[in-house]
Amino acid sequence: MVKMTAIYQGEKHCELTHEPSGSKIETDAPRDNQGKGERFSPTDLMGAALAGCILTTMAIVAERDGISLEGAKAEVDKEMIIQPRRVGALPTRVTLPKSLSPEHRKKLENAAHHCPVHKSLHPEISAPITFTYE
Repeated sequence: MVKMTAIYQGEKHCELTHEPSGSKIETDAPRDNQGKGERFSPTDLMGAALAGCILTTMAIVAERDGISLEGAKAEVDKEMIIQPRRVGALPTRVTLPKSLSPEHRKKLENAAHHCPVHKSLHPEISAPITFTYE
């Protein structure tokens, strides 16, 4: 179990603390929902968590095979639905090294689709992942 704490700071800002490390993140409501958009919104963090989880899960698999994924990139577009207000889609684009073999590509793409955040998303959230090799 990992404990995290959120403290409301006023003006729709929260300070989130990861208890084991003391690391902090600040959030704000988005401009289209009465905030200033000065920081990640809580729903932005869903997209960021997905991108980070995909890359981390792939890196774990790659390291087992002695492959470096340094410089790999994941980009997520968060798309909201108005009624009820919620995340509707998190399409993700992953860019990986061109030098990866077809076997490693398949293994890494499978890892991305099985990262814990992707597997935890509600089935009504569209979360396709596309891969580019550069």
